[in-house]
Amino acid sequence: MFKKLQSNLTKSKITVILCAYNRPHLLQEQIAAIKNQSVPVADIWLWYNRGSEPQISISDIKVACCNHNFKFFGRFSFAMLVQTEYVAFFDDDTIPGEHWLKSCLDYMQSHEGILGTTGIQLLKKTYANHVKVGWNGTGGTNEAIKEVDLIGHAWFLKKAWLQYLWYEEPVSWDNGEDIHLSYVVKKYANIPSYVLPHPQDDLSVWGSIKGSEYGSDDQASWKKKPNKHINLRNKVVKTLIKRGWNPLFFDS
Repeated sequence: MFKKLQSNLTKSKITVILCAYNRPHLLQEQIAAIKNQSVPVADIWLWYNRGSEPQISISDIKVACCNHNFKFFGRFSFAMLVQTEYVAFFDDDTIPGEHWLKSCLDYMQSHEGILGTTGIQLLKKTYANHVKVGWNGTGGTNEAIKEVDLIGHAWFLKKAWLQYLWYEEPVSWDNGEDIHLSYVVKKYANIPSYVLPHPQDDLSVWGSIKGSEYGSDDQASWKKKPNKHINLRNKVVKTLIKRGWNPLFFDS
């Protein structure tokens, strides 16, 4: 589908941000998948919430080790130091297909927004009532690009948009960073969120090719305390709606 691009790495517009907490064993596979992308990346950065560098062989990437677990927001703060036009984030259970970043660059020309591998269309004024879009879509994978209320698992966006993340205090520092990001960028810059096509017969353009396997292990945050997890995300959605968020897909 795509021809491998042989560009100088210094000309790349993309910095990749990885994170590690309970899945450092997947880092080497993630890094290999990113280095194998059909468009080059300028740099790979790792935000590590354990306090010491992960005990695996890592070369050619920048590592920030924190002795406190700042959970999901730490990596977005780290990314403010990026000097490329675009920044790509990947959850620690997310392995991109070979042409994921190429697809992001292409669709950014026609659908400028936060681009992702999976997303949520909210149906009510609560997180629990939603439709999933992407590789794990409610009705299966999506063949065409779709607008959503929020993105998860992998994000591709302009670095300049990260400033909006800090315009408002998050409802919770423990969860909901994905909800908060799409909300503030839409509110302050009218920038939408889209899930890119995930055709069933072409995993190379998927943002997460092993999500079902890696995202359902015992480290998944939504599995450890499912009631607490969903209740907190419900609170985040309800509070942001009170602040002025207008999700697109509510039933009338």
